[in-house]
Amino acid sequence: MMNDLAIWNSLPIPAILVDGSDRVEDINPAAENFLNTSVKSIRGVPIWDKLMVDAPLEEAFERARRFSTPLFVNDVDIGTGDGPPMQCNLKIAPVSNASEKMIFLISSRELAGRMTRSNGVKSSAKSAIGMAEMLAHEIKNPLAGITGAAQLLSMNLSPDDLELTDLIVEESRRIVKLLEQVEQFGNLSPPQREPVNIHDVLDKARRSAVVGFGAHMTVIEDYDPSLPLAQGDADQLLQVVLNLLKNASEAAGDAGTIRLRTYYEHSFRLRRSDGTGQALPLQIEVIDDGPGLPQDIKGDVFDPFVSGRENGTGLGLALVSKIISDHDGLITVDSVPGRTVFRISLPRMPRDTNKKRKETT
Repeated sequence: MMNDLAIWNSLPIPAILVDGSDRVEDINPAAENFLNTSVKSIRGVPIWDKLMVDAPLEEAFERARRFSTPLFVNDVDIGTGDGPPMQCNLKIAPVSNASEKMIFLISSRELAGRMTRSNGVKSSAKSAIGMAEMLAHEIKNPLAGITGAAQLLSMNLSPDDLELTDLIVEESRRIVKLLEQVEQFGNLSPPQREPVNIHDVLDKARRSAVVGFGAHMTVIEDYDPSLPLAQGDADQLLQVVLNLLKNASEAAGDAGTIRLRTYYEHSFRLRRSDGTGQALPLQIEVIDDGPGLPQDIKGDVFDPFVSGRENGTGLGLALVSKIISDHDGLITVDSVPGRTVFRISLPRMPRDTNKKRKETT
């Protein structure tokens, strides 16, 4: 039979045990990730020094302790001091046969909403792909005729009139380029599932960025060297990281800093609507210090044809979301002025596969 420690460590949401003096006695692995600290570091720390809840809880909390009743606080912003607060449901309950001890359970509504939106984006992306491919095919043929006709006309025009035909040709080519992006979005092949060293992918993307579109940026590497291999398509993941780096570079303007961070979160799982689950322990973050996402598109940034730039197509992040979704992963974003974090969560390569690879080499 599973013991209490195994159950505690297996809880998929942050759980915090507080003693009668409101000091942290224990936290589970999910809470370590949520609070960005270890059990050893937080043990004995007053709970309200580490957990900032945007609601007047003191009196209700004391009543719950005094009368040994649970306390439920829904849709409340909870912060830890290490990032923007998240909307959560907070459940506080007395511990049986433990005088004045209370247990805090934190369920992030924001993360659950992101997972739901991720599934919705995948569905809407498929519909958008079908429509976009049809339009791309139908529009490219007449555009070729328009461009050719304008070029023929230009052969017999005066210099003043040439400006008009040049404009026709230039704008037609711009539309063709957009249609080619649409076709790329629709024709992406399924990922080839192989062992991938995430840091190799990040290094290739970083080197491409610093000699090209990100030459004006400072790129900082903050890697977990013990990260195991991911299961995915290295080329497609490189495309994802390059896209995120390009967005971060454009958002920062003339100068800025991008931090590439990796870490392992063993308790993170994506639970689907059919009840099945997928462990996504490998975390990649692309963090920039730009102005942040526009408020009006923050919740829809991964939808097709949604862009925060004046001349943006809105396909870049939709393509990123599609690739990560095809990898059975999750991509989310947290954005406030001065700090935008795109976080990719991916499955690791099964351990038995790594073992077989070592035995054959």
